[in-house]
Amino acid sequence: MQIEEYKSLKNYNTFGIDCTARYFVSVKTVAELKQILSTKPSSELFILGGGSNMLLTSQLDALVLHVNLKGIEILQETTDEVVVKAMAGENWHEFVQFCIEKDFGGLENMSLIPGNVGTAPIQNIGAYGVELKDTFVSCEAISIKTLEERIFTKDECQFGYRNSIFKNEEKGNYIITSVTFGLTKVEHIKNISYGDIQKILADKNIDEPSIKNISEAVIAIRQSKLPDPKVLGNSGSFFKNPIVDIETFQEFQKKFPEAPFYKISPTQFKIPAGWLIENAGFKGKRFGDAGVHKNQALVLVNYGNATGTEIWELAMKIQKQVKETTGISIEPEVNVF
Repeated sequence: MQIEEYKSLKNYNTFGIDCTARYFVSVKTVAELKQILSTKPSSELFILGGGSNMLLTSQLDALVLHVNLKGIEILQETTDEVVVKAMAGENWHEFVQFCIEKDFGGLENMSLIPGNVGTAPIQNIGAYGVELKDTFVSCEAISIKTLEERIFTKDECQFGYRNSIFKNEEKGNYIITSVTFGLTKVEHIKNISYGDIQKILADKNIDEPSIKNISEAVIAIRQSKLPDPKVLGNSGSFFKNPIVDIETFQEFQKKFPEAPFYKISPTQFKIPAGWLIENAGFKGKRFGDAGVHKNQALVLVNYGNATGTEIWELAMKIQKQVKETTGISIEPEVNVF
C-alpha cells in the first residue's frame, strides 16, 4: 500500500476528467482500508470506487481512497438457488458475466452497467425492468468514523428509485466492502418486457431465451445507444427519469400527447428524461468538448478535454431548458463533486 502525491484521476473516472488528487492510495484488503481510516479523519478523505457515477468539477485537496477489494465467493447453494458474495472492487459487468457463465440468474438485464459492485447499492442501479434490490440480500460495510463493521439487510438499505440509505441518512458514513446476492439456478425469472429486448430476440428467432441470450441482447442495445467510456468519456445516464404526480402528468400530456411514459401507480407516472432532453433540442449537440450523445440524449459526454465544470454547466443548461419547455424538472443521477 503506497500513498502517492498529486495523482491524476483521469483514468479513475469514466468521464475522463483530468482532476488531480493531493494524495491517493488504493487499498486491496479490508485491513488496509481500516488502517487508512484509523489514521485519517473523514474530512480529509474522498472515497473512490469505479468512478462511474461521478463528475469531478474541481481538484481534490484530500486523500483519495480507492476501494480496490477483489474476490467472488459462493456462500450457499441448493438445487434451485445460490447466494453469491462479491467484493466491492469487482467490476460490475465482469461480475454479471461471471454469474451468467455459471447460469446464475437475476442480474442479466443489468449487463454492461459501468462501475464496481461496491457502489451499486448506493444508487440501487437498474436497467430494462430490473433493479439491484430485486436480488440483493445484504452488504457489508465499515463505518468511516468508528471502523465498526456492519451488515445492512435489504430492508435497512431503504432502496428506492436510484436511491438508498447510503444517499440519505448514512451518506458519507460507510464504505461498502462487499455485496451479497440471491440468484436463481433453475426457473429463472426472465424480464424481457422491454420492446428493444423483445425485438432483438425475435430477430434471432429466439422464443425461449436463456439468461445469456438476454444479457447479449442488453449488451447489444447498450452498445448501440451508449458510448464506451474507454472511447468517449461519459457516466452513462446523467439524469434520472422523473416521476410525477397525476396532475403534473395530465398537464404534460395535454401539451405532448406523443410523449412516452410509464405508469408507476394510479397516481404516479415516469417520463423518460431522454425524450425530454431530445425534445428540448439537445440531442447530439456539442459545446466545446462537452456534449450530449448523438444516440442517447440522457448521456453527457467528454469529447476529450472538457472540464467537469463545463459538463456541469451544460447539465444545468439542459435542466433549465427542459423545465421551461415541458414544465418537468429533471435531476442528476450522477454525484457531482
